[in-house]
Amino acid sequence: MVETQSYRFQTKGDGEMVDLTPEMKMAISRSSISSGIVTAFVPGSTGGITTVEYEPGLLKDVPELMEKLVPRDQTYAHDETWHDGNGFSHLRAALIGPDITVPFTNNRMMLGTWQQVVFLDFDNRPREREVIFQIMGE
Repeated sequence: MVETQSYRFQTKGDGEMVDLTPEMKMAISRSSISSGIVTAFVPGSTGGITTVEYEPGLLKDVPELMEKLVPRDQTYAHDETWHDGNGFSHLRAALIGPDITVPFTNNRMMLGTWQQVVFLDFDNRPREREVIFQIMGE
């Protein structure tokens, strides 16, 4: 069986990290599936989904890491094409990826004690975002 749900929310951009774990738990509990896998997917090319410990230090460390890996103040061909100044956003999102899949059993995600599923907004402006949860199992 497969069920699909979505979650819409506003972001500030500029590396904001949003904890998706509570929304994923709610999606699983609203479904008729008690064991299987849940995939979180972000449509778009300037956001990513991964796992981290959602805590104040990493809320600072992750954006700092992204700035070191893909600096905002570089010239990117994307910017020369579209003149929107978010070439770095697309590259950061490509590094992280648009999705993650988590197994669950008895309606409980099998995450580690300090592991949360997070959305990373790499765009250079606020946006309305959507995350698709696809729940598969029995």
